[in-house]
Amino acid sequence: MNRIIATIPFLLVCVFTNAQQAFNNNGNLQIHPGTSMYSFGNFTNTSSGALVNNGSFYVRGNITNDQASMSAGSGTLYLNGSSAQSVNGAQVFKTNDLQTDNSSGITLNNNLSVSGTHTFTNGLIATSATPNYLIYEAGSSHSGGNDSRHVTGWVKKIGSTAFTFPVGDASYQRTAGITNLSVSAEINCHYFTPTANTSSLSSPLVKVKANEYWQIDKVSGGTAQIVLNWDHSKVAMDNIALADIVVAHYTGGNWTDAGGSASGNVTTTGTVTSNSVNSFSPFTLGYRSFPIPLKMLSFTAERRSGTSYLKWTTVNEENVSHFDVQRSYDGALYSTIGNVPARNSGSLENYNFEDHDPLRGLAYYRIKSVDIDGKFSYSRIAIVSEFDLQSSGFVVLNPVHTGITILNKTGIEGSYNYQVFNAGGQLICRGFVTMGINGGAILPLPASVAAGQYILELSSGAYRFSQKILVQ
Repeated sequence: MNRIIATIPFLLVCVFTNAQQAFNNNGNLQIHPGTSMYSFGNFTNTSSGALVNNGSFYVRGNITNDQASMSAGSGTLYLNGSSAQSVNGAQVFKTNDLQTDNSSGITLNNNLSVSGTHTFTNGLIATSATPNYLIYEAGSSHSGGNDSRHVTGWVKKIGSTAFTFPVGDASYQRTAGITNLSVSAEINCHYFTPTANTSSLSSPLVKVKANEYWQIDKVSGGTAQIVLNWDHSKVAMDNIALADIVVAHYTGGNWTDAGGSASGNVTTTGTVTSNSVNSFSPFTLGYRSFPIPLKMLSFTAERRSGTSYLKWTTVNEENVSHFDVQRSYDGALYSTIGNVPARNSGSLENYNFEDHDPLRGLAYYRIKSVDIDGKFSYSRIAIVSEFDLQSSGFVVLNPVHTGITILNKTGIEGSYNYQVFNAGGQLICRGFVTMGINGGAILPLPASVAAGQYILELSSGAYRFSQKILVQ
């Protein structure tokens, strides 16, 4: 393997071993094309040093640069330490290509400038609060960014070409872009959560995305368009009509409409590009209509070994406090038997509840969704039964058509009230029937009854029987 090649004259204080030792450059240090240089400890390029990397420079420790007007060279800087690394110094460290490969992370306490291509291989890049920047010079680009490989601080882009800022919050990469720049510009970007001042809105905006925004600042330049996106699997997206999604721009103390035409699906992913803007500050998604509120997609109940098992599915939860589980013996008067906290993720959510002390016979259940502000709504009604009429001495002939045939095999004559309910708990018909020993009856159904599943309930005093029926 090639070793270090340095030009003369130079003054170099260097220990080049596999030990974690400091490597200081005080002279003229050049890494020529095809040459690789390895620094297993910290590397310092002093104010009297002159570093030009035209080859491959691998650094596993921290970097400090105090050289003014440093050349980017034509080589590649590899930051590939196994413990956390940092970039320090009084002067920007410049490189042509950059490869960041450190799962423990890299912190920029000084500006790091890339003129060529930056490849994200492993780990996050953080910038100090000064702030310092990962700088992409005119014509530069990046690749390989994802949720575990992006910048959790400030990114600066210089030039006139379209660019996507590889920013995020360490949990997710949440990029933002600029396009159609009128002139060469210097623009900075940082991703933040949650969104500030969400109640300060200018018409026609009625709401902005509350859980994320991008601070995009222009140092110099002209106009540009802002490209934002959503990813419902990472940061919950509001349930908005696609045509009503725009880019929102915080300016003059209010979120204003920066226009745009959105594409995609609010339940998955999508993008929106603003109209041309000439002032820059916070940006997020804006809405010209209100989000569609909580939707309960399904609610079911079934009896399992003496326990009523309830299950429901929701989507678009926002500002929901909790769910009250309510039960009734007659489908009219309900009482709360428990509650479940809401998750408010905005995505599809599945909940369940077990009633370990269910009612005998028929039991009616519903879910009361309670918002933080006290507003509430109810689910459909689900019905469960404890007894099967056949096992209780009755036989119901399924399927049924114009009437329900029921046979009394109890060996006891009796009189019963009967009721028929649909799957939503609505009363379809009711009546009174008397059956003798080994007798039976046909319970007529209204002509308007549609095909589907229903519940037949027979009651006599405190005792109740129920059976599911299938109308064809």
